[in-house]
Amino acid sequence: MHSTDMTFTSGGVTFAGTLATPAGTGPFAAALVVPGSGPVDRDSNHKRMPLGITRELAEALTAAGVATLRYDKRGVGATPGDWREAGFDTTTDDVRTALAALRARPEVDASRVVVVGHSEGALHATRVAADDGDLAGVVLLSGSATPGEELLRWQARQVAATLPRAVRVLLAVLRTDLVEKSEKNRQQIKASTGAVVRVGGQKLNAAWHREFMAYDPRVDLARIAVPVLAVTGGKDLQTKASDLAVIESLVRGPVEVEEVPDVSHVLRRQPGPASLSAYKKEIRESLDERVVGRVVAWVTRQVRTTTADA
Repeated sequence: MHSTDMTFTSGGVTFAGTLATPAGTGPFAAALVVPGSGPVDRDSNHKRMPLGITRELAEALTAAGVATLRYDKRGVGATPGDWREAGFDTTTDDVRTALAALRARPEVDASRVVVVGHSEGALHATRVAADDGDLAGVVLLSGSATPGEELLRWQARQVAATLPRAVRVLLAVLRTDLVEKSEKNRQQIKASTGAVVRVGGQKLNAAWHREFMAYDPRVDLARIAVPVLAVTGGKDLQTKASDLAVIESLVRGPVEVEEVPDVSHVLRRQPGPASLSAYKKEIRESLDERVVGRVVAWVTRQVRTTTADA
């Protein structure tokens, strides 16, 4: 395997990333690996939580013979800018530009390219695939088929119900309803007009939130004609595993869905009750081998099928 630094320009920002190619002579089938939400780098690492999701997926795919591109988001790692000023729509445009840059590489067979997205990245992959019938396939990991604002309400209820008892008692003493507070924050953001606003003493990426809340992925899912693999963990508190059935019913192309038992939103095995607080312990371990194995097997099958059809 060989890794090289790669850049591309989107919306006036020069993005930095890593292009990894398998041993041997190309051009190779390739995968654009898109990270989730927030200020995460090409490896899906946040400064307070090194998730490593896109790095592990890219390494597994490249080891299986598929070139990969992963990149630092705006204002993170070696990519300049302010991540808070990037809207949801702008981030989709960045993914489209990254895909075009990957296809243009001499090491890559442009007819055999897939997009692999995790969490928010899966939503951007959905939007890209709806408009791009030339993709060999798209992988939606912890993807959603629920309108953004509805999903945020669902997440708040899930988080509130799974908080440790001591935290729930403290909130009760403080007369703080987490679900109600979250709703007030959302309404304040919806009423804002700036790219960044201060809510509850914190600067938030308001443009991203407004655009995300207005987005209904079902519209784009129904437009996808390329092959789709959708995988969600059974203990995901940030994406509905039940959305897998919705994805399966909407996608027009060949579609496979799988709910992986005892896997959380960060694609690790999670014993015991579903909990966000378990993430810090989980991320010390590698991604669940069932998830990685499913993705690698599906992607390699799709790029072989594309070659045979050509």
